[in-house]
Amino acid sequence: MTDTPTLPLASVSRYSPAVALTMAAIGFMQILDSAIINTSLPSMARSFGVEPIDLSLAVTAYVLAAAAASPLANWLSDRFGARDVLVAALVAFTLSSIWCALCRTLPELIAARVVQGVGGALLLPVGTAVVMRRAARADFVRATALMVWPALMAPIVGPVLGGFITEHLSWHWNFWLNLPLGVCGMLAIVRLVPNERGSSVRRLDVVGFLLCAASLTTLLAGFQRSAEAGTERLVALTMIGLGAVLGVAAVRHLRRHPEPLLLLAALSRPSLGYAFHPGGLYRVLFSAAPFLLPLWFQLGLGLSPASAGLWVLVYFVGNLGIKVITTPLMRQFGFRRVLVVDGVLVALSMAACALVGSLDNPVVVVLILLFAGSVRSVQLTTLTTLAFADVPGEERGNASNLIAMMQQATQAAGVAVAAFSLSALQALGGTNYIGLPELQGTFWVMAALALIGVIAALRVPDAFGREVSGAGSR
Repeated sequence: MTDTPTLPLASVSRYSPAVALTMAAIGFMQILDSAIINTSLPSMARSFGVEPIDLSLAVTAYVLAAAAASPLANWLSDRFGARDVLVAALVAFTLSSIWCALCRTLPELIAARVVQGVGGALLLPVGTAVVMRRAARADFVRATALMVWPALMAPIVGPVLGGFITEHLSWHWNFWLNLPLGVCGMLAIVRLVPNERGSSVRRLDVVGFLLCAASLTTLLAGFQRSAEAGTERLVALTMIGLGAVLGVAAVRHLRRHPEPLLLLAALSRPSLGYAFHPGGLYRVLFSAAPFLLPLWFQLGLGLSPASAGLWVLVYFVGNLGIKVITTPLMRQFGFRRVLVVDGVLVALSMAACALVGSLDNPVVVVLILLFAGSVRSVQLTTLTTLAFADVPGEERGNASNLIAMMQQATQAAGVAVAAFSLSALQALGGTNYIGLPELQGTFWVMAALALIGVIAALRVPDAFGREVSGAGSR
């Protein structure tokens, strides 16, 4: 893509805050896009002459396309260079956003979202790998602090910005917004990001790619359909089972292939193991919260959708507000203590939600939401920082790819777990609707999952990752 030579991993320079900030800004754009489109669905449905539920196909198309493409991220980066892959992915994401803005029919929008999903799938793992490959272990906390903020801020900004744009301009401008952001991102990447690539170029493991893509897309499609009732749930469970079988086949293939698409040896690193468990469990729990909270306020406490949205906003404000002390907490107490103590606090926050039966004391509910959002932020930031603690630089690209795939699966699984809990409690109660008792029971299930995560976190050695966290250095 450029005339400048690619650089082997061994020759890249040290961690650069400018590069980390660039990747964070691109991540913010990507997450913002997903948060905005949900606000625009009713207006888009009227424009296309379809029902709002039909627009879920556009959301699903993005998710499944991203899942199918994500296993290729590290191989493409090693083969063509990180900068060239990032630029190409951002070009695809930006141009497909323009395509979305120009769409006149739902099938056209679905096709555009597929292309957008493919571009978006490569941005997170490749961008994270660029930052973490260049970071010494002592820089991990600072790098992660920058990389995590998009996930904390975009859910706050997205619905508000999307609602304002849709109401005062039109839904099309939600997609046009990506044009200036994408162009600025491309210029920053070309200027700041080295075109580093793997020291050895592997042939594409086609079978491994097909197995990984099929497993992820089938699992995610099954998780997304698991909230449906009747025969749809049976179909969803069948898809989840098939996805699990394909996943086992993919793992067996990757372990045996001489040049696998993904190197699973990185999973033997303790830090990456902790990122998957308890990390994966907490990500399932936290992914369920944006699904549960609106239902809690609307079906359980009787609020309108608009009022429920304002209450949910408090939760995400708590996510962002605690960010300033997350790094000092890790430096003061280390990974193990933060994971264990904060895990207990996560369980308590879920239990507190379960005990709320009305909005008679709104100040108490605000405090509970701020508390729940804060402990979520601390746990996610700690797990993200811990993930690379003992992963060598040459393995971090592959580790980023594995973590990104895990995050996709746990995001969908979180909604599935919450939906299954609500449905099971509804069946046990013999009711035809979801009300406050079912929602309170599901919060208790979430609290139990958090305590299981605490037990798993106890196996993290007390001194593990001190070079990264800086605990005991003062």
